[in-house]
Amino acid sequence: MKASELRAKNGDELQKELEELLKAQFGLRMQHATQQLPNSSQIRKVRRDIARVRTVMKQKAANK
Repeated sequence: MKASELRAKNGDELQKELEELLKAQFGLRMQHATQQLPNSSQIRKVRRDIARVRTVMKQKAANK
């Protein structure tokens, strides 16, 4: 997900996106722990998406 796409969303949509990403991260961690995750690079992508969402949320909060 690109930061420009995230900046177009409002605060509630960003919060919902963050919750979905955190759930996805938890699921990927559980799959990794039980040796069921074929592509471990997915964890890294989700972590970076979470960081992007949090960054955009903080930027929007600072601009108010």
